[in-house]
Amino acid sequence: MSAESRGQVEVVNFGCRLNLVEGEALRRAALAAGRDNLVIVNTCAVTAEAARQARQTIRRLKREAPEREIIVTGCAAQIDPGAFAAMPEVAKILGNGEKARAFVDGRGPRVAVGDIFARAQPPPPAGGSVEGHTRAFLAVQNGCDHRCSFCIIPYGRGASRSIPLNDVLAAVEACLEAGAKEIVLTGVDLTAYGKDLEGTPRLGRLVKAILRSAPSLVRLRLSSIDCIEADADLLDALASEARLMPHLHLSLQSGDDMILKRMKRRHGRADALRFCAELRRARPDIVFGADLIAGFPTENDEMFENTLALVEACELTHLHVFPFSARPGTPAAKMPRVEAGVIAGRAKRLREAGDAALARHLAAQVGKRLTLLAERGGVARAEDFTKVRVGDVPAGQLIAAEIVGQDGKVLIGERTEAA
Repeated sequence: MSAESRGQVEVVNFGCRLNLVEGEALRRAALAAGRDNLVIVNTCAVTAEAARQARQTIRRLKREAPEREIIVTGCAAQIDPGAFAAMPEVAKILGNGEKARAFVDGRGPRVAVGDIFARAQPPPPAGGSVEGHTRAFLAVQNGCDHRCSFCIIPYGRGASRSIPLNDVLAAVEACLEAGAKEIVLTGVDLTAYGKDLEGTPRLGRLVKAILRSAPSLVRLRLSSIDCIEADADLLDALASEARLMPHLHLSLQSGDDMILKRMKRRHGRADALRFCAELRRARPDIVFGADLIAGFPTENDEMFENTLALVEACELTHLHVFPFSARPGTPAAKMPRVEAGVIAGRAKRLREAGDAALARHLAAQVGKRLTLLAERGGVARAEDFTKVRVGDVPAGQLIAAEIVGQDGKVLIGERTEAA
């Protein structure tokens, strides 16, 4: 969860970076419309826990400031508007198809949630700088055409759609004029970029076009990708473009072929192993993160061990571990469940494996001289997205630092000079 505020408009974002971009757009639109004393809660529906946390936060926000109006939007609001309509704390519920015009159409009905598939949706906002964040975020894609058996997000986001390439390039230029040194490309299914556009330009073509058109851009970073959808241009850019950061977060979910099949994923274990090995040969400094689900229905001990072994086999460093959460309306919700205690135990083991992998990575960085982008709070990010504690450095500044230690979670750096 993240919160951004300016004046009397506060946005509380849950979930993905796309929500971060859209939340910032909503905040600016509310301010431009002259709104104040307002909180916008931008929800996530990836897990039941995410939706529960949103409801809990809404109640807390109203207790802390009863006079503030609360508007709820995002994927959880799109998928289950009734849950939020039943909350007296909520003044208005907006679906993902309606929130772009939230402050253009006036107040409207209390619940404005349409069928996300009923009409062609406008492209997502390109985005840019986000209040309280060092890097700029560009949402270049929205929605998803796949139907993984555990995932409810397509019903919150609709069909895949992309920002035209020239519009992205214009947004990049605007970010650079605003002083951004790093831009992050994000989307619901980022590697599906361009499939709906004329000429079907793929993500790799977009990446190369950005780097070619913006020689002053210091860092370009990708959010989560699907390894099976990575196109040849993207792999070439990762291998040859130093300004494309050596960090990828992969939507892997499992390391067992039968579970992947039951998840309706489009890759197998061998695909993940091959992708990581080939990229590591081409870009030895690359670091991988991954989403992994513990305790998917029918997962037995052997299947889980295959996922656990994937952490070392793919040399995964930054793990996002999700205990399986059944989402009503998905095929997986009807499959035979794994016992809750077993799920919790498997999630714990995956997190421990992730902690150990991160500690090994951190130990290997000690003694190196790294280029860092300073964030707020005395920390910075290396090119491979590793967090480094650097002390008092202005946010947004590129610096060089000697890595003098690590504490198992972050690196400890001593600034040597401006990068």
